[in-house]
Amino acid sequence: MTAHDHSRHHDHSQGHDHSHDHDHSHDHAPTVTADSAKRVKMAMILTAGFMLAEVIGGWISGSLALLADAGHMFSDSFSLGLALFAFYMGDKAPDKLRTFGYQRFQVLAAFVNGLTLLAISAWILVAAIQRFTQPSEVLAGPMLVIAVLGFLVNIVVFKILHGGDQENLNLRGAVLHVIGDLLGSVAAIVASIVIMLTGWMPIDPLLSMLAAALILRAAWKILRRSSHTLLEGTPEGVDIAQIRDALLGVEGVKSLHDIHVWGLTPQDPLLSVHLVIEAPELHDGVIERAYEVLQARFGIQHATLQVETRDCLTGGECNHGMVVHP
Repeated sequence: MTAHDHSRHHDHSQGHDHSHDHDHSHDHAPTVTADSAKRVKMAMILTAGFMLAEVIGGWISGSLALLADAGHMFSDSFSLGLALFAFYMGDKAPDKLRTFGYQRFQVLAAFVNGLTLLAISAWILVAAIQRFTQPSEVLAGPMLVIAVLGFLVNIVVFKILHGGDQENLNLRGAVLHVIGDLLGSVAAIVASIVIMLTGWMPIDPLLSMLAAALILRAAWKILRRSSHTLLEGTPEGVDIAQIRDALLGVEGVKSLHDIHVWGLTPQDPLLSVHLVIEAPELHDGVIERAYEVLQARFGIQHATLQVETRDCLTGGECNHGMVVHP
């Protein structure tokens, strides 16, 4: 199990009677067992391998539904690769150029993944529209064989991942992606059976459009979350108004300003805030109590708390955080 937990406390007293306190506890690397990493690696190899088989099968049979499912499996392979990369990068310690380590890389990679999925879904939709206007024959037999094999592979991958640590967000996300793959394989199976029984070719582009819609939905979610994090947005599930009220309720805190909450990843909230205290001698006690509140109530392990004895003593955005709209 890998985890980084560093604590630092700096107290800089200056002649104009104020101090800066940085109480940091880093726990940015995902807690991962060797078993979880092994499961993700096996799932990635199986998914990526069969993705190539679906591309070849879709090309030979002329099935757009198979190619669409291959696009979905590509997104899953990429996501599994990101999860595996995040597991391994969690072992790398921060350095002088990257003081937060390498955790933000997975967010950047997810953003690129989302853009790639948008391009894939757009290609499938355009190809499906062309198929409606210019129908082409689909070899239902080979299509059915590949689709059934894809369904079986996805069942195996689901079983591998489902047996891992479901508390790990990367692993849980991978399981959800595989469920989407299962639906894509089912769509391809249905399309091939319909073609074999009725010869109705439009079912292939029709179901491929359904798969494209699933890919588009996944792409939108990935882009929305990753871009929000890259723009230093407030992590999902974090209510700044509640944090503000909780800190104002800490004994010795008179007011606060310059409150900011962001995250290295959507799961790693960070906070900085200026706390105005009633008297200098309350300094250490306020820091300790405030940090306990942030950790226990909001799960914020990394906080930078600056303590002042007068409102806006050090300047900054003194009105920012005085009034917070939920």
